[in-house]
Amino acid sequence: MSDVFIQLREHLDSLPSGFPSTESGVELRILKRLFTPDEAQLALKVTMKLESATAIAERAGLSQAEAEARLKKLSRKGLIFSIESPDREPRYMAAQFVIGIWEYHVNDLDPEFVRDMDEYLPYLGREAFGRIPQLRTVPVGQSIHAGLEVLPYEKAEEIVRQQSKFLVAPCICRREHHIKGAGCDKLMESCLVFSWGAEYYARNGLGRFITLEETLEIIKKAEADGLVLQPSNAQDIVNICCCCGDCCQMLLHLKKHPKPALAVSSPFKAEYNADLCVGCEACLDRCQMEALTMADGRAVLNPDRCIGCGLCVSTCPSSALTLTRKPVEHQPEIPKNQRDAFILRAQARAAARMEMEDKLRRHHRI
Repeated sequence: MSDVFIQLREHLDSLPSGFPSTESGVELRILKRLFTPDEAQLALKVTMKLESATAIAERAGLSQAEAEARLKKLSRKGLIFSIESPDREPRYMAAQFVIGIWEYHVNDLDPEFVRDMDEYLPYLGREAFGRIPQLRTVPVGQSIHAGLEVLPYEKAEEIVRQQSKFLVAPCICRREHHIKGAGCDKLMESCLVFSWGAEYYARNGLGRFITLEETLEIIKKAEADGLVLQPSNAQDIVNICCCCGDCCQMLLHLKKHPKPALAVSSPFKAEYNADLCVGCEACLDRCQMEALTMADGRAVLNPDRCIGCGLCVSTCPSSALTLTRKPVEHQPEIPKNQRDAFILRAQARAAARMEMEDKLRRHHRI
């Protein structure tokens, strides 16, 4: 039983977003904070496939009644995911640590938890924000001009209108930074969740149901506040995050990349016409990637840092900045749904590990 948390770490690390080990063991401290040993043991039997309690009970050596009670408790604690409806037996699946278990504890943060996560996020970021990001970037509506080709799943408003259930939850990144006495004062209730994800959040008291109109107002407010719109990286989405460069762990991780444009999942980029620039500097505050600077009274765009969010375009008074589509070969593949996204992310992690192992083998032969 003493090794169950190491087994759980390995189990979570086998999931698409990863959960790597560290020399300090901070990841084990986090797991011990969240799971009891018995809960960890049961979580080992829950996979990324949606299954009934009956199926999991057989693997766990439990009666169906005991498995149902314990799995429901794990779900309510935000340690696994569930889909529940009155006309069907509940189904359960493993939750990745991010996006997943971490976000499901937005109401349980304290300084100690935040300190451990601050220590762990650089390790986690290398896995979770890898070749197939969990979030993608879509342009804000005001940046899309009439002639720009935009697909339905690339427009925030159209994405939202396709949903039937809407929920808003607090942004865990801003809440985390507030606990540290840092961050920003931008929109706190800004994590939008839809469909079965919204039902899970509501069951666990993580957010509140809202209307379509309220959801669109949050999108509009996010654009006014200069927040980057990041839906889940699939055509059929589950959530939209409204992110700032001060707090969002995804954007903070991207900022450290020498060329964020290569690491982000976005089909768009900003283009700049220096002859039209009036030097107002409005774009500087809007850019969350520090892609814009001033020189000789005019803006200078570093295209390697542009993530195609359109925030600079929507407030440029002289139309010096416009949004364009990247060349086809530089446009990312967008999975059809969450299942396809999980598969592609798992394959990308496996390929990256094989490359690393191959490099190590070659190094040892030298």
